[in-house]
Amino acid sequence: MSISARLRCITVDVTGTLIAYKGELGDYYCMAAKSVGLPCPDYKSVHEGFKLAYKDMAKKYPCFGHAAKMPNIVWWKTCVRDSFRRAGYDYDEETFEKVFKRIYSSFGSSAPYTIFPDSQPFLRWVRKKGLTVGIVSNAEYRYKDVILPALGLNQGSEWDFGVFSGLEGVEKPDPRIYELALEKAGNIAPEQVLHIGDSIRKDYMPAKSLGMHALLLDRFKTPDAEEWRKSGAAVVPDLVAAQEWLSSEKFIY
Repeated sequence: MSISARLRCITVDVTGTLIAYKGELGDYYCMAAKSVGLPCPDYKSVHEGFKLAYKDMAKKYPCFGHAAKMPNIVWWKTCVRDSFRRAGYDYDEETFEKVFKRIYSSFGSSAPYTIFPDSQPFLRWVRKKGLTVGIVSNAEYRYKDVILPALGLNQGSEWDFGVFSGLEGVEKPDPRIYELALEKAGNIAPEQVLHIGDSIRKDYMPAKSLGMHALLLDRFKTPDAEEWRKSGAAVVPDLVAAQEWLSSEKFIY
């Protein structure tokens, strides 16, 4: 039985699955600081400060402030300011505005990201098979409108619909984000959908809980992958292997 007969839709995670971050957070914070004549902030301090600031903002204002109707730029400005302060850098308002503008612009472009070479061919192969492709991501609106298209992942040629947490107000691992995907795919049955991602908690388990098929990618050879396999999850190293898996008898309907 062909893949098109088994499935009607494949949904795909973004970061770690289709694209990856390029360089370190400190690289972009450093460039922003140097652009206004300041020395580079300490990489480690900024990285740790950002992790804490991001976690705090995600808890207070989840989905990039969706429920609070907080503009995306305000969410990020608050997060970045807190990142610097936690790292020991308390710039005056005028200086911070200039630094933040550079950071916000950088992360709203394709500059900090790289696309895996197998991403575009895989998505086009799936669509050529007659399947619908959906993006399911804990990401803000700029991924949909700017970042993915800038990386060559366009709606209409590589994917058909997207479910982005910053636009929908729900995020993984909440199964409701997958329910939205099923609706956008045309209210199709969960067993006719395969979700591909790189997190057992955010991708595999919530998708399976709804009755969808799921496949995990282990692009970076994480030590957790062995536990994923022991739990019964299907794990492949990349989307080339995912295509082979989908085309073989290993895919059990």
